[in-house]
Amino acid sequence: MTYTLATEFLRLGFIAIALPALGANASGASAGQPAGQPGTRPASEPRPVTTTQHIDFASGGTIHIEGSYGILRVEGWDRPEVTVTVTKSLPYGYERKHPDKAKRRLEGLRVVAERRSATELGISTTKSSLGIEYEIQVPRNSSLAIRHRAGYVSVSGVAGDIDATCRRGDLVLRLPQKASYSIDARTKAGTVASDFPGTFGVRYLVGQRYTHEDPSPSRRIHLRVRFGGVTIQPIWPESEAPIASD
Repeated sequence: MTYTLATEFLRLGFIAIALPALGANASGASAGQPAGQPGTRPASEPRPVTTTQHIDFASGGTIHIEGSYGILRVEGWDRPEVTVTVTKSLPYGYERKHPDKAKRRLEGLRVVAERRSATELGISTTKSSLGIEYEIQVPRNSSLAIRHRAGYVSVSGVAGDIDATCRRGDLVLRLPQKASYSIDARTKAGTVASDFPGTFGVRYLVGQRYTHEDPSPSRRIHLRVRFGGVTIQPIWPESEAPIASD
């Protein structure tokens, strides 16, 4: 990929504008910490609340992740189940100012994982402004449909189709290199970077588009970001687990 000087200025300018806002919304693990004191929390402040759900789910199905925000990490593995680990945290100082509301706010932020059929599973999040971080493991050959509101999304080692959107933030995909793909990635304001060969273009001066098409593709990747960036990287054969045949 050849970067022009204008593209680099666009990238650096967008990062300078976007990162302060994303840092406030997306960092579920650090939400609630006073500025300038990373990793510390006064004794009067509540600890983040972490919960884990386990759902039996066979390989080859579709997993819908809807209404998520903050930090979302999805990883493929070789077990016939989905695990959803969620860490929730209150804004700094909230419990001290509103001790009667703190517990209710944490309990009010709910992430529900439920099977819709033998081949479909939904993971939904109630709307909230609390800090949140997701760690989700899914069967490697699952397909994903992600609707992320704002923050950071990372998908690694998932070998099925991926349809992901993010209103504000970044999408980072690490795809098994030896599979064949049809990839269509676009941003309205931001950049697209890929280590796979393909065609890049500019959209409306501040956005980018990227396409990659293998002969007879077996996986389809569809990515859309309104404000933010897309990064696509391969997982090389020597570092990935075997992909089961369809």
